[in-house]
Amino acid sequence: MNIEEITSYCKRTGIIFPSSEIYGQMPGFYDYGPIGVELANNVKQSWWKNFVQNRQDIIGIDGSIIANPLVWKASGHIDSFTDPLTECLKCKKRFRADHLIESKAEMQSDGLKKEELTKIINDKKIKCPECKSSLSEVKDFNQMFSTNIGAVNGNTAYLRPETAQSIFASYKAVMDSTRISPPFGIAQIGKAFRNEISPRNFIFRKREFEQMELEFFTKKDEKNECPFFEEIKSMKLNILSAEKQEKGISKAEEMSIRQAFEKKIFSNKWQAYWTAESINWMIGLGINPEKLRLRQHMKNELSFYSAGTVDIEFDFPIGYKEIQGIADRTTYDLTQHQNLSKQNLEYFDEKTRKKEILYVAAEPSAGVERIILAILFSALTEEKERTVLKISPKISPYKAAIFPLVKKGLESKSKEVFDALKKEFNCFYDESGSIGRRYRRQDEIGTPYCITIDFDSLKDDSATLRMRDSMKQERIKIKELTEEIKKRINKSQA
Repeated sequence: MNIEEITSYCKRTGIIFPSSEIYGQMPGFYDYGPIGVELANNVKQSWWKNFVQNRQDIIGIDGSIIANPLVWKASGHIDSFTDPLTECLKCKKRFRADHLIESKAEMQSDGLKKEELTKIINDKKIKCPECKSSLSEVKDFNQMFSTNIGAVNGNTAYLRPETAQSIFASYKAVMDSTRISPPFGIAQIGKAFRNEISPRNFIFRKREFEQMELEFFTKKDEKNECPFFEEIKSMKLNILSAEKQEKGISKAEEMSIRQAFEKKIFSNKWQAYWTAESINWMIGLGINPEKLRLRQHMKNELSFYSAGTVDIEFDFPIGYKEIQGIADRTTYDLTQHQNLSKQNLEYFDEKTRKKEILYVAAEPSAGVERIILAILFSALTEEKERTVLKISPKISPYKAAIFPLVKKGLESKSKEVFDALKKEFNCFYDESGSIGRRYRRQDEIGTPYCITIDFDSLKDDSATLRMRDSMKQERIKIKELTEEIKKRINKSQA
């Protein structure tokens, strides 16, 4: 299944469709439909439960989308948050130069400077994809969306291009109010905005997107004191090291997390641990582990704040692409904000009586849309007579669908069952079309259990429970349905 087919499927089933399409689509903006909003909420709730609520060392915030512009000055976004842009000299269409090179010349362009990109475009005679005319020299293009605050023009602010700075800007308030001690993390889920030059590949690269992110703080000299490392050190991953990439090798090799740490693929043990936690969570969602790999950033592509970054990548039809990054951000951000704000952001250790800027040993940052896309490509299956979305019941938009076998005479009992179940689960009621067609509609959107009420139900107070993946059916007492479905969902992953 390719990107075009998954796009068509999402629109047909009400998962995702172009925003304000009645006026013509604005590239890079999409709306979640009735099915998609449930799926996205379930993915986010799963992440929050796993990475925040189930832990004692992580606390959450929900930062504002617009912040004081000095936040973006301190972080480097105003000066450095750019993408390489090239423009057609004739039709004036603009393109992202590195993406153009990757698609037209089939070359990797990560980390190349704008002068190097210009040279490749000229040497490879890459032309405008629209009108085949020549392209301009590559220039820097700042991705931040600007806006004005208040009634006076000139009070410029920005829509946040990432959620991380909300955490750093609120760091002091969090520390003062919670008195939490390192090692600890601050997490949030929220929208971010980037004025992408060429959004593409459906929801993979958007201009408005959502991140699930946490910043994990330690003392600098304790970044390798991870008490959970022993639990994950034997976990095997497919890893593409920076060393291999620099030699032109694109094939990943399997190694344990311990081996990867010893080879300095991970810059510290906390980064290794959060990588393992993230991959295990993704597999629990139903993302195909055989399509996952870990890619270490090469030195020439590292962000200016990073001492080491690894990306969890998924093998999409467009190739391996990042769905989550885990960066070692050092003390860069808190130091920058302390210097510009003149606020003391040091941590005071009451035992040692020493102060220090805490070290961000790991920043697991996942895109909600990219995770959903990986789930869809992993779970959407074309069988002989049906299309079925085999996702974990825990993140299914609907947990159960209730059908009267026929309308006449069974509607009251069916609605009674529906009303009882919807108190516990998000359920769907359907009485239109043949029972087979109703099953197929639910299979296509991932509903794990279908419940059919027939005339025997009026006599024995039982219903037919049908399982999505196996299509097997069981007769269950109606009064036991809630607990039976709950039990089956709890046994599933995610």
